[in-house]
Amino acid sequence: MKLTILGCHSATPRAHHHPTSQVLEMKGHMFLIDCGEGTQVQLRKNKVKFSRIKHIFISHLHGDHFFGLVGLISTFRLLGREAELHVYGPKGIKEAITLQLKLGNSWTNFPLLFHELEQTSSEIIFEDDVVRVTTIPLDHRVYTNGFLFQEKEGLRKLNIEAAIEAKIDSSYFQKLKQGHDVKNREGVQISNETVTFSPEQPLSYAFCSDTVYYPQIVEQIKHATVLYHEATFLTSHEHLCEKTKHSTAEQAAKIAAMAGVGHLILGHYSGRYADLELFKEEAQVYFEEVALAGDGKVFEYD
Repeated sequence: MKLTILGCHSATPRAHHHPTSQVLEMKGHMFLIDCGEGTQVQLRKNKVKFSRIKHIFISHLHGDHFFGLVGLISTFRLLGREAELHVYGPKGIKEAITLQLKLGNSWTNFPLLFHELEQTSSEIIFEDDVVRVTTIPLDHRVYTNGFLFQEKEGLRKLNIEAAIEAKIDSSYFQKLKQGHDVKNREGVQISNETVTFSPEQPLSYAFCSDTVYYPQIVEQIKHATVLYHEATFLTSHEHLCEKTKHSTAEQAAKIAAMAGVGHLILGHYSGRYADLELFKEEAQVYFEEVALAGDGKVFEYD
């Protein structure tokens, strides 16, 4: 699992501070998560192939999380894209994007499919044989979701020496990987666990976009491999959280600790802070495995 941070700052973009956007590579998929202004330039800088992006997830309709989307879609059109593009986001995103395409007389020459969200409870919005994506309802000033990306459990690993010793015909090896018991050449039933190893532990990534401190999400993100949680403020400005519906680094760490996640990545920093290391220091009082997001920073997990 590979996460590339394209932008991780709040509010207005600056020369070296880009608004929220990131790319998650998981089981052959390349998911784009949020699409703040300038995302396509950041994709270029980080050498991400546009053609691999088939699913875009938008957390909410504040500009620093989706103003780059219509530009990216328009570029896909100019590049002659033919593959479908699926966009998952709050109700209203289709109108916001298609109106701009209409007024610019720049309809796409590829299927552009919107999946508008309005439920306030968690729901599965994408699923195939290897990955499942569910919404994480958050508490912000407008309707907002985070997203939980989960690998599905893979095939069991064959203990080839044990299988041969058990006199199992190679034609049954695939069934063994799928978890079945099989009969050997002598008609004896062989228990799967005696000739296979457990599959690798599935990885998961919880993306929690803009939200006030919201412990209600803890149960859903329990034991996630990685949690990205917004940390707009330091504790010295905690009084601004309720008004703006944002979180502090300390609050993000408390969520990580309660959920028992493997790693915490902080982002969405307010521009008022010059030293981002302070976010890490505050968070590590409550949760040790803390990293700071940074534009262009890459995180890999296996």
